[in-house]
Amino acid sequence: MRIAIIGGGPGGLYFAALTKALDPTHEITVWERNAPDDTFGFGVVFSDETLGGIEHADPAIFESMQREFARWDDIDVHLDGQVFTSGGHGFAAMTRKRLLEILQERCREVGVVMHFRTDAPDVEELSADYDLVLAADGLNSIVRRRFADTFQPTLDVRQCKYMWLGTTKVFEAFKFYILKTPYGVMQVHGYPYDATGSTFILEMHEDVWRAAGLDHAEGRAWVPGESDEESITFIRDLCADIFEGEEVMANNSRWISFTTIRNQTWRHDNVVILGDAAHTAHFSIGSGTKLAMEDALALAACLHEHDDVDAALTAYETERKPVVESTQRAAQASLEWFENLGQYTDQAPEEFAFNIMTRSRRVTHDNLRVRDPEFVEQIDEWFASATPGSQPQTPPMFQPFRLGDLELNNRVVVSPMDMYVANGDGMPTDFHLVHLGGKAMGGAGLVMTEMVCVSPEGRITPGCTGIWTDEQAEAWKHIVDEVHQLSDAKIGIQVGHSGRKGSTKLMWEGIDQPLEEDNWEVVAPSPLAYLDGVNQVPRELTLEDLEQITQDFVDSARRGAEAGFDVLELHCAHGYLLSSFISPVTNHRTDEYGGGDGAGLAGRLRYPLEVFAAMRAVWPQERPMTVRISATDWVDGGIDVEDAVQIAAAFKDAGAAAIDVSSGQVTPAETPAFGRSYQTPFSDAIRNRVGIPTIAVGVISSWDDVNSIVLAGRADLCAIGRAHLYDPMWTLHAAVEQDYDGPGAVWPLPWRAGRRKPQAGRSDEARPRLQLVREGEGGTRHARWRPGK
Repeated sequence: MRIAIIGGGPGGLYFAALTKALDPTHEITVWERNAPDDTFGFGVVFSDETLGGIEHADPAIFESMQREFARWDDIDVHLDGQVFTSGGHGFAAMTRKRLLEILQERCREVGVVMHFRTDAPDVEELSADYDLVLAADGLNSIVRRRFADTFQPTLDVRQCKYMWLGTTKVFEAFKFYILKTPYGVMQVHGYPYDATGSTFILEMHEDVWRAAGLDHAEGRAWVPGESDEESITFIRDLCADIFEGEEVMANNSRWISFTTIRNQTWRHDNVVILGDAAHTAHFSIGSGTKLAMEDALALAACLHEHDDVDAALTAYETERKPVVESTQRAAQASLEWFENLGQYTDQAPEEFAFNIMTRSRRVTHDNLRVRDPEFVEQIDEWFASATPGSQPQTPPMFQPFRLGDLELNNRVVVSPMDMYVANGDGMPTDFHLVHLGGKAMGGAGLVMTEMVCVSPEGRITPGCTGIWTDEQAEAWKHIVDEVHQLSDAKIGIQVGHSGRKGSTKLMWEGIDQPLEEDNWEVVAPSPLAYLDGVNQVPRELTLEDLEQITQDFVDSARRGAEAGFDVLELHCAHGYLLSSFISPVTNHRTDEYGGGDGAGLAGRLRYPLEVFAAMRAVWPQERPMTVRISATDWVDGGIDVEDAVQIAAAFKDAGAAAIDVSSGQVTPAETPAFGRSYQTPFSDAIRNRVGIPTIAVGVISSWDDVNSIVLAGRADLCAIGRAHLYDPMWTLHAAVEQDYDGPGAVWPLPWRAGRRKPQAGRSDEARPRLQLVREGEGGTRHARWRPGK
């Protein structure tokens, strides 16, 4: 094959070296516009996992790199004069300049042609003359811009400013310094790259950057290679205690806003983009160089394993893109954590240290325990000491929690989940007894009903339960009594009104689809159908209607109290009636219950707050009330996290004991960033900015995630939904897997004989993805495919 490579950075050079070594008959040419010894930045970091792939792919490159590595295992968190150290992380770093030298040497050794200080020919010309064109031309990729209609890139410019520097101060670990300044909080990321120096990055929110006067050169046209000396002087003075008199070095060092790059596809015909041209991930979880070299390894393997370029590029994108997207999700979580650093500065130092270590959600409580059991033990002991009624040597999820005046024996909640199996008159059945009773016996601290509707017209489907009659309340009382008798769990009722999302089929018959017959009238703040042209256009509620619906909620609260429920939750989420009042997407009213005439969010919140206050007046004062909200609508112009903080604060002032933080389902136009624990950052923001307990919910399915969320202060309770449908005894099984047997997870006596995890089958570890081996006297090289994760 004839292969043209645009860009002589680590990604392009590594691909060239690997591919040429795999098949010396390939003709590979690299064009790089800079000199061979030009580089921007200082050190690059590799994880042990990445190095394992490099070692197996080309031992020659790995051995050359290994001789240069600065290695360390520890991460130090410096905060308020204290240092918290977590070990066992396994990092290696080297100077970027030396890495380029090694890769250039290897390329020369295997016969790759390299042109430096030379712009590549036009990409379309290369595409016509070569079998494959690899664009490894970086963040500002010309090739990506040329074929933007195909690649469909998105460039997300973020809220922090940062600057890369070097220092002759040699750090002994990866360092996080949290700096509380008169301008706001700043953070330092630092790590050694060899025996002579370290990379030093200062980062802060743009608001802090402006407050510190560091925007003095904003908009200035910089000369290539020029550094912002005025800002560097500021940093040298600010961080004098860190530098301890050592030299601060600049290399094209200026303030940068991190840009997250994503592309719908990475290929255009026989042109493929790699590394920063294709994707970026925030430096706080690893280097772009690491990702680019992993790309190169995967692409080289796919090319070698397939007979034609088209099949190889298809295989490459199929294999590599999900891996990168997973990394970008972790990087996004880490990036946003640092953007919101100011909301954590009042946390206890121990809580903060654990929080920063687990910010990406890739590193967890259990993962840290394997790496550094002493660190996790220290944090667990702090958490126990800060928790009233705590038990020693207890996983965080099994420590008790006081919700208002109600004591819960652990942090697990069975999330409200609509079952759609009520009798046609809204009556709960034996199914609900088994469903809720089974989850209670399965160990959860709090079991929540589905949304129980306040009126026949407030149902979502004919299968929804209600509490608008005394007969329904009596049926609920039977369920509540059984839960209390058979378990230590508490049980809560969630009440709501479907609003414009009512009169639809059962979920499995067609979610959000209108009934074929026997529809009832739906109502909403404004006459806007949920699915335009599909669902009914709701009738706009009058003031008289609002009074009646308020009374329906009050009557439901009274009946719920009489039924013996321990908790009452008001459903103000997911596009149902009260949620529709809160969102500007669904509330276009111009009266006092809308956002017109400058009323904004306060006007839209007025009716839900009135309903809450009316319910609170009849709900027993010793029993807590919570509120479920949608913290974002996932659409432009809808509710966002800043609104959610204000919504939570308003309900806190009204007397809510906790906020159950969900998101979305307000409009079918939503584009949620779905993934593991994807709604937890909203809970995190509300808990730490408003100062109210929160319940996190949304794809939380492992006990390790629950421990991590609770211990990091992102929520006080975790609502588990689908995992409880999969395993009604999820909480008790979580206790067994953690070898915990205590008051936070009490097995019913008849079941204790089953308190032993069944034996599992053997699973082999994943093998290396690509390995160069020699066979025969001729020393022919070939790639060996081995299945990996």
